[in-house]
Amino acid sequence: MDNEVRDFQHDVLDASALQPVLVDFWATWCAPCKMLGPILEQLAAAAPGHWKLVTVDVDAQPALAQQYQVRSIPAVKLFIDGQVADEFSGAMPQAALEQWLDSRIPTPARRQLAEARGQLAHGRRQKASELLQAILATEPDSREARGLLALAVVLDDPQQAQALAAGVREDAESFAAASAARELADILTTDPDRLPAGRGQAEYRAAVQALRDGDASVALGHFLDSVLSERSYLDDGARKACVALFELLGAEHPQLREWRRRLQRALN
Repeated sequence: MDNEVRDFQHDVLDASALQPVLVDFWATWCAPCKMLGPILEQLAAAAPGHWKLVTVDVDAQPALAQQYQVRSIPAVKLFIDGQVADEFSGAMPQAALEQWLDSRIPTPARRQLAEARGQLAHGRRQKASELLQAILATEPDSREARGLLALAVVLDDPQQAQALAAGVREDAESFAAASAARELADILTTDPDRLPAGRGQAEYRAAVQALRDGDASVALGHFLDSVLSERSYLDDGARKACVALFELLGAEHPQLREWRRRLQRALN
């Protein structure tokens, strides 16, 4: 197969905006290249429309090899949206190469997951929920989608959130979201009138009520006040709640940095 690059800008950088492009830097004298090349060609032929293969002869195009810091060959670089998304060097058995590609080539579900993470980062939980439910309709065992959806729905349905978060282990990318969902679900199912006595009780009760009313920002303010009143109340419960609410409100929330500062000052 003739996959040799002719116009890198067109064949790789521009093309990678439409689909992932795998670039194999090789040379005619390189024995491992001769082993890897046919495997890449076979896999590319079996995945039309998902990704394409382009090759670069480093002897014919040394400037490209230098530009992309190719120090040994074969060197394989995955381009997505004009940027190197991942890479490896040296030959790789076909089974290992298939696994590498499966974990790195974006699928529709992975793109939806990335979009859902972005929606959650901006606090748009309803939109994230719609995206995640669509993923789970086709991939019901996706731990990443389950953990993120647990966080997206926890204020509306804490029981569902607990069920979704169950089984999301520490090695999952959505573990932080699932942990936050579990923490908030436990709080939401707490009876505010049965909270134990303590200096932080009044603030903690107000936080639980605000959370039940769906006002996470107000709840966070009360939890911060509870930390100031008595950090040890409910086994450091208010601090844990604050951390969970940081995750819920999203990394792009305009007040997040100030809330984190307030918590740090309260802890010190």
